[in-house]
This record gives sequence, structure tokens and C-alpha cells, in this order.
Amino acid sequence: MIRAPAANSCVWSRGPRGAGGYGVRSMFEGFARVWTPVAQARRVGRRPVRIVVAGEAIVLFRGEGGRIAALLDRCPHRGAALSLGAVGRDGCLQCPFHGWRFAADGANQRVPLNPDAKLDQLAATALPVRQIGDLVWLYTAPGATAPVEPQAPDGLWAEGLSRAYVERDWRCHWTRAMENMLDSPHLPFVHRRTIGRTLRQRMTPASRMDIAWEDTPFGGRARATLDGAGNAATLEFWRPNVMALHIPIPGRHLRIHALVLPTEAGRTRLTVVGSRDFARGRLLDPWFARLNAVIADEDKAVVESSGDGEIPPPGEERSVATDRATLQFRRYYHADVRGTAA
Repeated sequence: MIRAPAANSCVWSRGPRGAGGYGVRSMFEGFARVWTPVAQARRVGRRPVRIVVAGEAIVLFRGEGGRIAALLDRCPHRGAALSLGAVGRDGCLQCPFHGWRFAADGANQRVPLNPDAKLDQLAATALPVRQIGDLVWLYTAPGATAPVEPQAPDGLWAEGLSRAYVERDWRCHWTRAMENMLDSPHLPFVHRRTIGRTLRQRMTPASRMDIAWEDTPFGGRARATLDGAGNAATLEFWRPNVMALHIPIPGRHLRIHALVLPTEAGRTRLTVVGSRDFARGRLLDPWFARLNAVIADEDKAVVESSGDGEIPPPGEERSVATDRATLQFRRYYHADVRGTAA
């Protein structure tokens, strides 16, 4: 039997109990028990890959049969980073410190020099992981299984599409970045030279924007209209941290996705994924990636200026009617993700 921390996501760590003391803390603070995309699958090869999700170091590697696995990036023996180790032909990850070997599910397969070791009590901590399309998804709680399966927009996994990826690191709390991706009224100001240019040209001093919100099984869908006229674009929120913008082109698929991942405290990794079913030559991917990079970089300074703290509950900042989608996200975050009443 594999022994791992229970689903309350608590682990031992250096705590306030004096020099050398240990205390118990929560894992994935403010981001526990959710599925999240964490990396492009092609980046996980023979060598283990270290990532950080909501303050927790994780190691990704390909276990037996080439399937991607995820463990907490610390050996249960002396806390060494497993990502410094190597993966053997048997698909086991070997700790670089004392050679302990762990299977994809965290089970200890061997403790060198200790033939009498009780392997079932010396497991590493595994986390549920899935590959959907080009992306690796992680469930932010330890254990062999997750209570639900991840949901992803089809632009991230459907066949017959080309995808271009852009990654950026922002100095902000992930919730500030996420609600920015759900905010339509900033387009004619922050993106006045790119995706907001047409909207800015249509605006007058008396213009009115209305935001319609529809709850969906995966999160929600927003549509913005200016002076009663819309452009048929829809913006989807996929819980907890994915946005999908459907750009209307008759008979074509063109979407921009924003994947917003908390890493270290006050730091966020933004991955922008554009998907399309036309102009599919690989030589064109860098062009589409550069366009998405320009749009993401326009947001960076404004979002970072809000500081590195999380978004407050809906009633603690001044809001107006055009904030409908972002207020929906705030209610969801504080009630369901953060675990506090909005």
C-alpha cells in the first residue's frame, strides 16, 4: 500500500517551532483540490522536469510505458529534490542523494544497502496527472486518484488544429491575472492598438457596454455588446484558471486561450495558446505566437501594478456594471477555491 498525505493536503515543513523544528502546513495554499494545466507535454522527456505550482515543487517525468507522472519534488527520506535524479529504463525515478527508486505512483521500489527496508512505508508523494492534447494537467492534492476529471476547451485538444504557445512570468497574484483575462472593458484602453482597436474606434463619449453572463457546467460564458451591437465573440471561463476567447470567423476555428498558473508567492506563469484550423503550416506558428505575445505584454504592466496580493471579495473594491464577469470570478474564487464566503 502506498502511504501519502491525506486529502487535507497537509505536509511536514520547516515551521515556527524553533531552529531545526518542523510544523504542519497546508499544500497548494489557496489553490488546492483543482485541476490545472502545468506544462507542455513535449517538454517532459527522459530527464525529470521541475515545476512550481502554488508554492509546491513538483517533478514531472515519464514512467513505465512513457506515461507522464508527477511526484512532490522531495524525497521522503531526507528531502532532496527528486528532479535532480534520473529516470531508469524501468520508468523509476532515482533520488540523487541515496538512490531510492520511485515508480510513477510513488511506490518505493528499492532502498539500496537496506534489504530489510519496509518499502510500503517509504513511498514518495504522487499527484494525479493527465495529458490532454499537448498539455499536462495536475490535480493539486496528493494521492493516487482525483474525485473528478479535468475539463478543457476543445481548442486545447481537438485534432486538426495548429497551436502556438507563448509563456510569460508576471509579478502578481494569479487571481489578478485571471480576472484580467475575463475583463472586456479594458480592451479599448490597454489594447487600443491591437485587439481593442476596432472597439475603440466605435466608442463615443456616450457609449454603453453591456456584459451578459451565462453559467455553464465548466464555469461561465460572457458576451459584451457596445451600444447594443456585438461582434459575436464569446469569452469562456473554465474553472479554475483557463480563459478561451472565441474569435468569430465564418466557417473557421480561431481561439485564444489564457492559462493562468500560480507558481511562487506573488508570481504567475501565463501561457497563451492560440488555436486555429487554417494557415496550419508550422512555419506560421512563430508569427501567431508573436501576435499573442504582443497582446499579453500589453497587459503586463497594468496587471502587475495591482500588487502581488489576491483579489479581494466582490464588495471590497468599487465595481460597476461592466465588471459582471470579473465579479463572477471573484465570487467563485472566494467561495470555492479560497474556501471563504464571499
